[in-house]
Amino acid sequence: MKSMKLYSDVHRIYNNLVALGIGPQDGLSVAALTPFDQYHYDGTEAVDLALSRLDLPAYARILDIGAGIGGPARYIADTTGAHVTALELQPDLDDVARDLTRRCGLAARVTHECGDILDGHPRGPFDAIISLLCMLHIPEKHRLFAACRAALRPGQAMYIEDFAHSRPLTEAEAESLAVKVQCTQLPTPDEYRAHLAAAGFSDISITDVTQDWRRVSASRVKAAKAAHDANVALHGAATVAGLEDFYAAVDALWQGGALTGLRILAR
Repeated sequence: MKSMKLYSDVHRIYNNLVALGIGPQDGLSVAALTPFDQYHYDGTEAVDLALSRLDLPAYARILDIGAGIGGPARYIADTTGAHVTALELQPDLDDVARDLTRRCGLAARVTHECGDILDGHPRGPFDAIISLLCMLHIPEKHRLFAACRAALRPGQAMYIEDFAHSRPLTEAEAESLAVKVQCTQLPTPDEYRAHLAAAGFSDISITDVTQDWRRVSASRVKAAKAAHDANVALHGAATVAGLEDFYAAVDALWQGGALTGLRILAR
């Protein structure tokens, strides 16, 4: 996963906090973190949309698959009072997430687990599952969705934001996805629906958000270029070069029509 530069040098968020005058031992607020800890598209707006679609019961237990450094999990716990289990495969992301959650005073409402959903972690049942731009990294969709179904209470829902494709990929596009994005298998929307149905999800809604995410990707590249010098001063040339290369590679896939963006609700 560390060939995907979004996930290398994840401690860079501490540089952002120091620039705001927040030291390594200082308390934190969720609001101070949200400009830096939402790795998916559309930031907390995407999380708000997920919450509105899930129609959660009071005091819900939510599983966040691919929790990153914990941004969505903290935001959900802070804004709804739900308990969130933040599942992250990569130990360095999980370590940073735990520290930030503790400093926000949310350790009682966000439980961090470092593990693999394919290995049956964590134990349910949960009232909802959320996963934002993570499942594209997991090629074994049949095992993945079976594990998700097993973790949910009967009748409850899973909200996913993910990549798909609607045309054959060129060899160069497939290589860029595999190397730069750690995505070796990309389903079509119909294949995505079939995988979910096979796992026992009978109420499946899929929304194509390709045009929005294509715009977001281009804006991210533009913003990174505009902030290049400031980012180098903050994080160092190597980290910034890696991030800019990642943003540019993903944007080339979007602008070239290789990617389709999906918002999925499956019950």
